[in-house]
Amino acid sequence: MFFGAGNLLLPPYIGVQIADHVWITIFAFGLTGILLPFLGILSVVNSGESFQDLGDRFHPWIAPVLGSIIMLCIGPLIAIPRTAATTFEVGILPSFPEAKPIWTSVGFFAITWLLTISPSKVVDIIGNILTPALLVLLVGLIGIGIIHPIADYQAAKLSVSESFNLGFLEGYQTLDVLASVIFAGIIIAASKAKGYQSLKSKNQVVIAAGLLAAACLFIIYGGLIYLGARSGVDDIGIKRSELLILISHALMGKYGMLAIGLSIALACLTTAIALVSAVGSFFSKLTHNKLSYKLLVTICCLVSLLLSITGVDNIIAVAYPILSFVYPIVITLVLYSVIFGSIIKNKSPYIAAIIASTAIATLGLLKQFGFLNESAISNLNHIPLFESDLGWVIPSFVAFIVVTFMTVFYKNKAAA
Repeated sequence: MFFGAGNLLLPPYIGVQIADHVWITIFAFGLTGILLPFLGILSVVNSGESFQDLGDRFHPWIAPVLGSIIMLCIGPLIAIPRTAATTFEVGILPSFPEAKPIWTSVGFFAITWLLTISPSKVVDIIGNILTPALLVLLVGLIGIGIIHPIADYQAAKLSVSESFNLGFLEGYQTLDVLASVIFAGIIIAASKAKGYQSLKSKNQVVIAAGLLAAACLFIIYGGLIYLGARSGVDDIGIKRSELLILISHALMGKYGMLAIGLSIALACLTTAIALVSAVGSFFSKLTHNKLSYKLLVTICCLVSLLLSITGVDNIIAVAYPILSFVYPIVITLVLYSVIFGSIIKNKSPYIAAIIASTAIATLGLLKQFGFLNESAISNLNHIPLFESDLGWVIPSFVAFIVVTFMTVFYKNKAAA
């Protein structure tokens, strides 16, 4: 579920920028691209059976409001258009250089619409075959790249701390933390269907599956970052899709490149079908079927089609400000729930932490869109890590601790 083919364009591009700072960058990317999604699932498992249960632990508005924002991000605004754009740039363009993205997107979303409106076993069959096949091809690609590197590391463009920051923030683009709190309900339903009913048994099976998935993702993401670092490319203006194609061709030749491109393209199709269906179901349920599933699926496909023709790099560029706002809120919700959920039962500290993260994330968003002058930005840079777009970390923790002590103090005072 987290092995999104579109995500494979991110790690090699990171590698191009980091020179030999490979391990620190893999670690940073793994935090937001692997570990936090796993914790996202765990936070829902500990809360109940869905994101609604996680939200209800703190405030009844969290699930519908934040859930809607998440669904738009992993749906028609970012993730779904990226699947079609990736299909064109990696699966179609290398073989048909004169092809236009509009026609690929029209065909892609016509198939997506048909298979989402009328679910078919063909989607499961394609997905069950393609994911293992793509995994094998990528492991082969990484193995060849480790044994026979294309080139030596380029001159360092970033410091160690900058490489860490790049890996951490680029992990946002996987969208997997956002997806994890939504996908958790599906994973929990699957575990229950297999007989894991108690909280303990559900935790055990989710942790076991999560560790296996994390290991696979670590090999793929880490290997692709390494391949990017040893690609011999020093032009950070290169398109992400072109970079993956270049690496594939250099290591596996024309036919290996085509096999990877075709597998990624078809995997993107199954991903799109699953996400469009999830978006339709979520908003249909949220509106109590006032907006029908078929109408929502149609709207989702049309919006995604229009955005997909702008290209992968443009989608990623536009996504960054949105994700830099949403991610701090979701990470705060997930981390504080997992770390403190069994210890601190009062809702107030969690709400305070989320408000603090939201406030700093909003200031960061205003900065991204140029609404703050130099004086305001200079003052905000006094907030620890604000310059690195991680300014929410300390304020959210301080808010959580302060409100925790306040609630304990007033509780003790009232008892006295």
